[in-house]
Amino acid sequence: MMPSWAGMPLDGRVEEIVTRVHDTPHMGVLVFAGAGAQALAWLHGVGGSSRTVMSAVDVYHEQSMRGLLGFMPARFTSRRVARLMAESAYELARSYRSGSERRARQQALAQGTAAAAAEEVAAARASATAPMGPRLPVFGLGSTATIATDRTKRGDHRVACAVRDGLGSVTYAVTIEKGARDREGEERLVSLVIVGAVADACGVFGAPPLPLVGSELLRVEYRPSELIEAVAAGARELAVVTPEGRVADGQGLGPRALLSGSFNPVHEGHWGLAEAASRHTGLPAAFELPLMNAAKAAVDLAEARKRALQFSGRAPLAVTRAPLFAQKAQLFPGSVFVVGVDTAERVVDTRFYDGDPAAMRAALETVRSRGCRFLVAGREVGGTYRTLAQVAVPEGFRDLFEGLPESEFRKDVSSTEIRGRWVTEWS
Repeated sequence: MMPSWAGMPLDGRVEEIVTRVHDTPHMGVLVFAGAGAQALAWLHGVGGSSRTVMSAVDVYHEQSMRGLLGFMPARFTSRRVARLMAESAYELARSYRSGSERRARQQALAQGTAAAAAEEVAAARASATAPMGPRLPVFGLGSTATIATDRTKRGDHRVACAVRDGLGSVTYAVTIEKGARDREGEERLVSLVIVGAVADACGVFGAPPLPLVGSELLRVEYRPSELIEAVAAGARELAVVTPEGRVADGQGLGPRALLSGSFNPVHEGHWGLAEAASRHTGLPAAFELPLMNAAKAAVDLAEARKRALQFSGRAPLAVTRAPLFAQKAQLFPGSVFVVGVDTAERVVDTRFYDGDPAAMRAALETVRSRGCRFLVAGREVGGTYRTLAQVAVPEGFRDLFEGLPESEFRKDVSSTEIRGRWVTEWS
């Protein structure tokens, strides 16, 4: 007999999130214990799940859990156990990925064609010159829950879910209010926690809130990778998140067409500008997420992780504590800073230097001394399309600024507008 929750409808909000998850390059292994199987049904209920789900395992029996973890935990449903399950799932996902890459290389070589040989040479050259490796981001998810059953339970009903990837681990936990839902309702809540965790693991923004009641609270804990944590603490200046989701020290990144921003979220305008800037300058594109920002609030590590995941499979992302372009020039010598006209105006506005023209000129001299310059894209500001021609660049520094022609790039879209649209949709 099928359980009562097996036919839970895939409502429009969940379907939208799952569709966007399948459109990302992220793939993962999911391990369940106790509840949450409906989440897997929802993931499979939208076309394209093979692009997201590498495998899924239900370790419901004690011996299954022992086989997964190598020991028997004193309590199944805990954040610690969820993290250990996610770690095991992550290692399995990595083994799947490395195996598929190896088989693909072997097949190419076995073909013995000139085209195959050329592809192998090109891949070798690319890996030797770019610090990013294969564009294959993976994650592992572990979820353990105890919910209403056919007998009375003395302990709490609860769910603990964890995700592990190259950026670290995130744990999600809810103590479920007994009697507020039947078993079907508790299964749905657990599954929504899991789908939300998968969405976060794939860098998907805009998920609807959980239907919590009473004293219920979603507790989220992020344990970052050592390099990201070191940047946040000021012990390191730079870490680079590679397209496959690894965190590297940034050595050998080389000059780039660099787009800096908060990326909340990244959108087609960012990607289009990066592509246009790369064509214009002849430099490979990269992105920078400063944890500190001269004009906006600091980005906490959990939010930084979520934003970093948006770049997985597509481009390297530098994580820094450098809000000023003079500081960025020290970190990325020889690079071209790709900015909108509104940012260019702030770069040469003395108000952002405590009204001191000398400080502004000193900052620009630092940019020049490190071999950096600015590529300025036009942007609609206050209903008017503005370009570099409207920016009052001080004498002696005009060589540092070049306008990107409108014919090469124009895209009137903003992250603020997108976030506003999500708020409306999920209200």
